[in-house]
Amino acid sequence: MKPGIHPRYQRATVQCACGNNFVTRSTVPVIHVEVCGKCHPYFTGRQKLMDTAGRVERFRQKYRGGAGGAGAAGAAGAAGAAGADKAAG
Repeated sequence: MKPGIHPRYQRATVQCACGNNFVTRSTVPVIHVEVCGKCHPYFTGRQKLMDTAGRVERFRQKYRGGAGGAGAAGAAGAAGAAGADKAAG
């Protein structure tokens, strides 16, 4: 290993959004995470729905209403119209 080019490997505190903290080693002193072993659904056995910037709600609104709604057919129609404009222009 060349001296002076590698980052320092030090003790790091990992802080989870649930409030859990633990110590490990890393090149950065503090690590912030959203999910850890104490709150992850796989380890806890209960499901926790995580909505990232309203994506789950947008998905539900988009696909609400069944087959006759403005779901995939409406989106495909709008994309087809945009493609027709490009071909004409």
